[in-house]
Amino acid sequence: VQLQASGGGLVQAGGSLRLSCAASGRTFSGYTLAWFRQATGKEREFVAALKSTNSNGFYADSVKGRFTISRDNARSTLYLQMNNLQPEDTAVYYCTASRTIIHSNLRVPSAYDAWGQGTLVTVSS
Repeated sequence: VQLQASGGGLVQAGGSLRLSCAASGRTFSGYTLAWFRQATGKEREFVAALKSTNSNGFYADSVKGRFTISRDNARSTLYLQMNNLQPEDTAVYYCTASRTIIHSNLRVPSAYDAWGQGTLVTVSS
């Protein structure tokens, strides 16, 4: 599957953005999908994941209650609604997918098979 993320930009603290990740190439509905982010000088970190068989998302503690991950299988698109953004949310956000990942590896970047190119989110204070 090929992934392309979009929707990043510059926003003030407290604002909102919605990221999108368009998929092509394989059956979208069978994939576990996730968002990771990487700030300058830091390692890539897990943000949220959504299994193919579960409508409930899994979230990093730092974004729980502010971010919502969702998918539209008919449009082969993954979303990340980000509310109450804070400067520490500034990062390049990546979407990723896996058909075979197990639950215990949801937060592990190397467990995913395909990655989008990333979209930059900048939150000003």
